[in-house]
Amino acid sequence: MAKDGYHHGDLANALVEAALKVVETDGVEAVSIRDLAAQIGVSRAAPYRHFEDRDALLAAVALKGFEALGDIYQSAADGPGDGRARLRESMRRYIAFATQHPRLHSLMFQAGVLAPSSKPPGLAGAAAERTYEVLWATLRGAYPHADEAWLKKKRTTMLSSVVGFLVLDEGGRFPAEWAAPLTRDDLIEAVLDAAVG
Repeated sequence: MAKDGYHHGDLANALVEAALKVVETDGVEAVSIRDLAAQIGVSRAAPYRHFEDRDALLAAVALKGFEALGDIYQSAADGPGDGRARLRESMRRYIAFATQHPRLHSLMFQAGVLAPSSKPPGLAGAAAERTYEVLWATLRGAYPHADEAWLKKKRTTMLSSVVGFLVLDEGGRFPAEWAAPLTRDDLIEAVLDAAVG
């Protein structure tokens, strides 16, 4: 293929996929538009036809993460069991997603790509909103008689428990000798007991 020979839209997708691979393997700091352009075989200027800057590209990568997480939540919400079981499964799958993709997860929730100043504004935000809406519906289904204030408190404590576990686990704060005879799966079930019930 000739240099810059991508059809409209193909280069944008290629850049996002290439940047996602870099995020997953080496972290956000390693993403360089110049390096990605060289890797794909286009000029240094070509990526800027699709992304204003590096932050805009990273927002598009985060969008991919939120789309995947939204699908994960929806799959759990459509699964078997009662409302509480589906909510518990949503959180179990969230833990699995964050564990399998720790650097992408960090980009999605800690790198500021959801800020109003992100470029283009709200790119990852729309997908994040869909993700939260699916989770909110699952939460409401788990506690159908609860009022909105209680549900908001529950959402806060539930996510705080799960994300707190993820942060501590990623930091190696649950070494085998400290948790023994419990396995990591045992710890996850304990977190889900506390988070969901």
